[in-house]
Amino acid sequence: MPLTDAQRTQLAEIVRSHPVVLFMKGNRRFPACGFSATVVGILDELVPAYHTVNILEDPGVRDGMKEFSSWPTFPQLYVRGEFVGGCDIVKEMHAAGELGKLLGVEAAPVKAPSVTITAAAAKAFSDAAADAGGDVLRLEIGPGFEHDLHFAPKGARDVAVTSGGVVLHVDAGSASRAEGITIDYVKAPGGMAFKIDNPNEQRVKPISAKALKAMLDKGEVELFDVRPDAERVRASIPQAKQLDAAGQAHLFALPKSAAIALHCHHGVRSRAAAEQLLGEGFTNVYNLEGGIEAWSRDVDPSVPRY
Repeated sequence: MPLTDAQRTQLAEIVRSHPVVLFMKGNRRFPACGFSATVVGILDELVPAYHTVNILEDPGVRDGMKEFSSWPTFPQLYVRGEFVGGCDIVKEMHAAGELGKLLGVEAAPVKAPSVTITAAAAKAFSDAAADAGGDVLRLEIGPGFEHDLHFAPKGARDVAVTSGGVVLHVDAGSASRAEGITIDYVKAPGGMAFKIDNPNEQRVKPISAKALKAMLDKGEVELFDVRPDAERVRASIPQAKQLDAAGQAHLFALPKSAAIALHCHHGVRSRAAAEQLLGEGFTNVYNLEGGIEAWSRDVDPSVPRY
């Protein structure tokens, strides 16, 4: 159904409510998908404050913004009332230095990380460079420490480091996450493969419903529910705290070493939120694998499944 004039006016008011508005899944501290987390990471690097709208909490905004922006997916970024784009466009603009200019931010100097490329990896890169067509060797490291090592055009804000006779271009936003990494070329089950050892990496710990129940019974972990109210009404785990404003205040008052578990419906949104917590400095973070669905199946059948 097409947007009414009243709906269009309402959405326009939201878009113009702040200089920078991000329509996303989740919120700034707890993005509920990887694409939203990526854009949040970029904006956090560039500006101290911006407004987010959680489209999961309002189906009207979620559906309306698709027509309003003529853009079918989220996140959607607006700057001074103008639509910028989704995750891929924001990443491209950031890499080219265009996003910072749009936001009126001067890019801060980026310290080149210390990187070690072994002799085996250096030879493999040199062999591959012959077919790279002039592209450079680039490394990008996402907020959840997803490593993307590939040949591609040089980014405008890349930082070049040399090791083993190989020049590696590190995405500016990844530089701090790349400090101290070692890149090797080793035997793997499917043949030879590159191996990246990153000392900065923290991992979200997967946990089964039964194991989580045991920790909860012993008081060894605090559980938080990242789902919106509509889903919590349908089914909930009694021990789980809602991750609303009060829940977030409680969470961020805990020691960074506290055992924290997150859950959603099937475990995907909570994993993205858990990775964000690692970025906030928490070191003992669990994700309920299979989400509340697994809890209902394996621990408490009285919890409705949906």
